[in-house]
Amino acid sequence: MPTELEELVGFITNQNPQVRLLATENLVPYSLSDPSIFKVDDMRPIKNLKVLLNDHPQVAEHALSSLINLSGDLDVLECLATDDKFLDLVLSFIVGPKEENANLLTMVLANMTKSDSLKRIIDKKQEPPKELGSDDSILNQLMDLFVKGQDGSYNPEGDFDYLAYVLADLSKHDDIRKYFVTEQAYDKVIPITKLKVFTEHKSDVRRKGVASTLKNVAFDLDSHPSFLSTQGIDILPYIMLPITGNEEYDVDETMNMLPDLQLLPPDKKRDPDNTIIQTHLETLLLLTTTRLGRDYLREVNIYPVIRETHSRVNDEEVQEACDRLVQLIMRDEEGEDRDQKRITELADNEDEITEV
Repeated sequence: MPTELEELVGFITNQNPQVRLLATENLVPYSLSDPSIFKVDDMRPIKNLKVLLNDHPQVAEHALSSLINLSGDLDVLECLATDDKFLDLVLSFIVGPKEENANLLTMVLANMTKSDSLKRIIDKKQEPPKELGSDDSILNQLMDLFVKGQDGSYNPEGDFDYLAYVLADLSKHDDIRKYFVTEQAYDKVIPITKLKVFTEHKSDVRRKGVASTLKNVAFDLDSHPSFLSTQGIDILPYIMLPITGNEEYDVDETMNMLPDLQLLPPDKKRDPDNTIIQTHLETLLLLTTTRLGRDYLREVNIYPVIRETHSRVNDEEVQEACDRLVQLIMRDEEGEDRDQKRITELADNEDEITEV
């Protein structure tokens, strides 16, 4: 005989829309406290929740909230991530300029990208809304949505900050890294250059996801010359600024620094999140993999900023990253580059699952 909770789960498919609304709303807390009830009968409740994205926006809101919480379970995550029809449904809704559940859709997509199967998104296409001004590539649409959608400027119901986590996880795959550094035909822009400007954004989620994306893309050694060139992708100022405070430096030290670091306001602050600082330091470590990178970091004199970061940020992992970086840029060069193995040591293993 079914329990009251099992009966409640059964009501999410009731023909009466008011019953569905009440059932989905009341089930959201149980998606955290008792997730096993959603996995019965070969994941039938999960499959029903996926279908409810097509329902009234309020019903879809509760269904999405439950799916976000439940996707912390690996079996549920696999059920969501390998369902191509569900992925297409999420992607079609997420770009809508009037979509009421825009942020929840970005959160469920962010959790889905924890599955390696989501790398197939690079081949997906759909007709873009004319308001987005993108082409039919899903990746380009997500990029443009992230840029144009901040602060509700594209859709008043969404800021799309969690797309930063989507892009960060996707950038762990080599072929998608290549996408980030390849100029796109429809707008003649290299995608990664659209992201670098957000390293000092007010949103913690946006800053953290962008920092991780820049780090992951920096595993592409062939792109390092462009990363460091003011005529190319030019990401170094955007990495250095978040780890720079309001310290005053000697004139001799300042003269050789990047121009962006020479005239900072007296109220300049480092990023308050030490994990973001650590991620940027690890990106700098990746840029020392080549002799060209090490020489350029010496040329623009990043050492004083790293020295002050080590001194002023009371975090063991940040200080350790500073030490490693100083050892690499201050050492004498001997023979050929022998530091390729550091790349695998820096692999990003963030497995955060969003809950609501």
